[in-house]
Amino acid sequence: MVLVLWDVDHTLIATRGVGREAFASAFERATGRPLAHQSEITGRSELVIFRETLALHGLSRELVDFPTYTALLADEYVRRARDLRERGHALPGAAAALDALAGVPGVVQTAATGNVRPVAEIKLQVFGLDRHVDFELGGYGEDAEVRADMIRVALGRSGVEPGEAIIFGDTVADVEAGLATGVFVAGVATGRASADELSRAGADVVLPGLEDTAQVVELVQARN
Repeated sequence: MVLVLWDVDHTLIATRGVGREAFASAFERATGRPLAHQSEITGRSELVIFRETLALHGLSRELVDFPTYTALLADEYVRRARDLRERGHALPGAAAALDALAGVPGVVQTAATGNVRPVAEIKLQVFGLDRHVDFELGGYGEDAEVRADMIRVALGRSGVEPGEAIIFGDTVADVEAGLATGVFVAGVATGRASADELSRAGADVVLPGLEDTAQVVELVQARN
């Protein structure tokens, strides 16, 4: 079996501001305080983002438990599903890549993302990208603080060795996590990090995007 680990934001989809709006509303509902500042989010887990944003507002992490906050966050995404569909979009080639890999024997696709699982599911469902993703096997922002541990969670849930897995991600954090866990790293230069930055971070290969479906399939099949 080959395990394909997909990052979500800026690898498969773009939320175009809806994500920050959902975070702001969930934060205010959870804490009673309007969002004034948000911590750095790129390549980070929801757990770390929420904890550091609490600190930026001088609030204790004991003020609200993380599961309560994530339930509110998922609810905000459900409320904004139509807005997300209208303002956001699946990135070019994402749907074709997922569909093509679903037709390759022995390939299983899941997520390795800083999003909590319910939010990852909603984001992909909105754009019709969830059909071929086995969410049960993924690693998420509620599972660990750092991405390397999210990948380890996914490997453990799937029973796959690192050499039989590949991660597609747009951040240096994705690259570093893949290297730390021994999985093959395909950097996708569709986020803030440039192709050069992903390459310098140590990605095994860097793609300009997911439009070249044949190349995506070839990279995955090479792990078998």
